[in-house]
Amino acid sequence: MRSVTRIGAVVAGLILVLTACGGERQNPGGGNLYKNGRLSIATGNTTGVYYQLGGGYADLLSKQLPGYQVTAEATGASVENIQRVVRGDSDIAFSLADTASDAATGKGAFSSPQPIRALARIYTNYTQVLARKDAGVHSIADLKGKRVSVGSPNSGTETIALRLLEAAGLDPASDIDKQSLSLPETVQGVKDGTIDALFWSGGLPTGGITDLVTNLKEQIVFVPIDDLLTPLQAKYGPTYQAATLRKDVYGTASDVGTIVVPNLLVVSDKMPADLAENLTRILFEHRADLIKVHPEASNISRDNGPKTEPVLLHEGAKKYFAGS
Repeated sequence: MRSVTRIGAVVAGLILVLTACGGERQNPGGGNLYKNGRLSIATGNTTGVYYQLGGGYADLLSKQLPGYQVTAEATGASVENIQRVVRGDSDIAFSLADTASDAATGKGAFSSPQPIRALARIYTNYTQVLARKDAGVHSIADLKGKRVSVGSPNSGTETIALRLLEAAGLDPASDIDKQSLSLPETVQGVKDGTIDALFWSGGLPTGGITDLVTNLKEQIVFVPIDDLLTPLQAKYGPTYQAATLRKDVYGTASDVGTIVVPNLLVVSDKMPADLAENLTRILFEHRADLIKVHPEASNISRDNGPKTEPVLLHEGAKKYFAGS
């Protein structure tokens, strides 16, 4: 009877411990680990820069954040990523600033303001529009009647593609044969001749675009889009800026005028401040490790880091920048 009583006391003690801990693992440094120490990063298509840098950042955090195991997940990118963070399916997300701005203010794909915060502004995405040479496309207006991939559903690429088409006077629903495909699917479609043109928003160079240009060489052209900056800014504000896609990036014959959008790292407003501070600190203090993963990481700077408006900085990120 005594042994039964003793076992019951042990079980009761364990239940009390688990209840006090909320079912979470203990942090060796003190306190509970957020989400049991398992964090996920929502990135993008597997041949894009989000995916490469996201994987590098996940490895870095797993090494530098005691008690945490961090993984990177392939996704459709920006819109989906923010939806995942809001649902709690992902903890950190890469997002284009225009999409994150829509989420913070309840516009575009978001019917109401979303409970998100930014860790930092990171590098800049270049809008890349390519077409098969035999399609005769020299401007966005020339895409009328063509088979066009506007990117993965719920991606930042899709958002800017639809806005560019409208700025050029085209109705994406009726003036083009719209294909909503991931970058790997799109690249294969252009190679096969089943896709005439594509939109892509990503860092430089993007692996999938490099693959396409390398394989098709003179059969592919980059389409200039900087002439559409004025109508884009008039409707959506200064998030969009003009830039040059240099010929040395993909070994093309000439530079091409394009439009760029900054990227943000986004988290839930419910993330603990100390964790958000550490995530931000590791990003900047170990930037050299991320540069080894992809050269776009060299464009992540502390000066630009806090410039995430209208998305509010997380309190933990604010603390990092205030003391850095």
